[in-house]
Amino acid sequence: MERLNRNSANITSKYPERIIQFGEGNFLRAFIDWMVYNMNKKADFNSSVVVVQPLPTGMIDMLNEQDGLYHVNLQGLDKGETVNTIELIDVISRALNPYSQFDEYLKLAEQPDIRFVVSNTTEAGITFDPSCKLDDAPANSYPGKLTQLLYHRYKTFNGAADKGLIIFPCELIFHNGTELKKTIHQYIDLWNLGEDFLKWFDTACGVYSTLVDRIVPGYPRETIGEILEQIQIEDRMVVQAEIFHLLVIEAPESVAQEFPAAKAGLNVLFVPNEKPYHERKVTLLNGPHTVLAPVAYLSGLNIVRECLADEDIAKFLNQVMYNELLETLDLPKDELEKFAAAVLERFNNPFVKHFVTSIMLNSFPKFKTRDLPGLKIYLERKGELPAGLVLGLAAITTYYKGGKRGEDVITPNDDKAILDLLTGLWATGDVAKVAEGVLAAEFIWGENLNKLAGLTEKLTAYLTLIQEKGMRETVKTVIG
Repeated sequence: MERLNRNSANITSKYPERIIQFGEGNFLRAFIDWMVYNMNKKADFNSSVVVVQPLPTGMIDMLNEQDGLYHVNLQGLDKGETVNTIELIDVISRALNPYSQFDEYLKLAEQPDIRFVVSNTTEAGITFDPSCKLDDAPANSYPGKLTQLLYHRYKTFNGAADKGLIIFPCELIFHNGTELKKTIHQYIDLWNLGEDFLKWFDTACGVYSTLVDRIVPGYPRETIGEILEQIQIEDRMVVQAEIFHLLVIEAPESVAQEFPAAKAGLNVLFVPNEKPYHERKVTLLNGPHTVLAPVAYLSGLNIVRECLADEDIAKFLNQVMYNELLETLDLPKDELEKFAAAVLERFNNPFVKHFVTSIMLNSFPKFKTRDLPGLKIYLERKGELPAGLVLGLAAITTYYKGGKRGEDVITPNDDKAILDLLTGLWATGDVAKVAEGVLAAEFIWGENLNKLAGLTEKLTAYLTLIQEKGMRETVKTVIG
């Protein structure tokens, strides 16, 4: 089978290089680069991407061997319809390793058409490393490398206001744009780059916070044979992703005009404040996941998709999502319900085998960030505790007891201090002490949750019911 490249694919032209992308991994290629492909195709965006490898080792050699070409395989449900498509993405012009091609990397700053920078360098990528120097080739940290590039551009074009860059960090941290800008400021100060450059960076460039959402399993090892048979060419960079995608950008309308995602029919929102959308994702996607997993597992289910087909667990999931967590958010209700419906479709993706046990890693810290805020807001607004969320906490607490489910050994995975606490509490044989002890663990919650009205009693009641009648019968009491 012939190897994929521009010659074998009969692609002779390239779009102008207008985007620098830090990161060559599966996520950006199936998310941002796929979006650029769609904007080129449907909105005359006319842009190609130069990929910069953020670490000394990576996959750019494989990418360059294929002239930047690869296929994206989208799978999932879209408004109830099964989707399984394969598209050839042609937007990456070349890929550079700044550790071995530093001069070529810096020359990117000299290209007048360059307008955008995107990145996904993991959550640890946006950090300030004070050991980085301006004359390093390159600076070790991603913000350091970017500051070197921006400073070179500033000098090349004598501080021209129209040569600033639009920067979209896609790292999975809240206010990623704010954090990246703060770190660049630290380098400007550390390297004494001057007030004029600082002013140019702050006025001519824009660093905008984003929220990114798409599940990207990556290289499809199980189905690659079928895919290659379909495309009839050897592609070692195929990337698989779900059909759902969402990019929220905290930026003004002027930026939206330059990035014509809406014209291309993409689910990209330019908003004045990204926070409500961050809260929506954490609350309606991650929140239900966290309490669903232990409830489903202790009810005899193993895969998220099975939960949607199980009458009791599906009702429990719907109660938590629509009747409890959705009521704690402040976006328009129809918008929240539409997002919740999309989440359920994602949970029901027939192509994804998502084991609930994989979700239960570090369940207590996850409950703290994803579900506890909603529990408090619900209590404050409704004057009562959300039964589904409290049952979810009881399920997590029961799962951490260990033991067996049928022939399967239950092995919780969390911080040792949490595991030791639960082992000691369950060893007392007193369910009330278990509930009280879990809620009193300030090293988990940052506070004593026994002070929340009625929570100790309700958690104790659910733990007792689970011990006496099992999880499924307890679920039935909650779903009415």
